Order: sequence, then C-alpha cells, then structure tokens
Amino acid sequence: MNIQIIEREGQPEWAVIPYATYLRLTEDAEMLQDIHAYDAAKQALADGEELVPSEVTYAILDGRNPIKVWREHRGFTQQRLAETTGISTPYLSQIESGKRQGTTEVLAAIVKALGLSLDDIVSS
Repeated sequence: MNIQIIEREGQPEWAVIPYATYLRLTEDAEMLQDIHAYDAAKQALADGEELVPSEVTYAILDGRNPIKVWREHRGFTQQRLAETTGISTPYLSQIESGKRQGTTEVLAAIVKALGLSLDDIVSS
C-alpha cells in the first residue's frame, strides 16, 4: 500500500492514502458498525426484547387506540382483557374508543395483562 506520512515536529500528523484505499476503509468501517448493530440486536432478542410487527406500529401511528391495537395483537377479546384486568367490557370499550380515559390503576392492570409498559399505550 502506498502511504505518505506527513510529520509535524518529528511526529506523524497525517497519512495520505490512495482514494481507492480510503473508499475501502470507509466501507469496512461501515460494515463493522453494521456487524456491531446486528450483534446488539441479537443480544437484545436473546435478553427478551420483543420485535414489534410493523402492523402494530403503523396502526398506532395512524391514530388507532394503542390498547385496542395491542389487545388484538396479543389475541385478547375485549371480554377476556376486561375480565383479566377486573373491569367491565363496556368500560374497556369506552377506553378503546376514547370516550373514557381510564384510571391509572386500570391502565396499569391493562399493561400488565398485555405485557407492556405505560409508555406503550399512553402518548406524550
């Protein structure tokens, strides 16, 4: 490899390399970053992090109620989720339709039943 070293006060300051070598090094650096990101993602999955399907994400971004979206994704009926959380089905329906807010205790019970966090269902 043809490298020119430029010194300053007797110490190497710059290395001038052929452009093709520069391109290869930047591609290699980007590939290494991708490998690290892949390894981190695999570890997160091994540690129990959940992959969220795009359908869930897009439904919530499109303005659908996050509780309803997650409930359907988890395979719960309104009745089953209501029974699991100790509330009535009409109350859950009103929360999902936006007619009622739901108390902190009810929302906490819902996220526990669905395996979520409050951040997953409450927009900021």
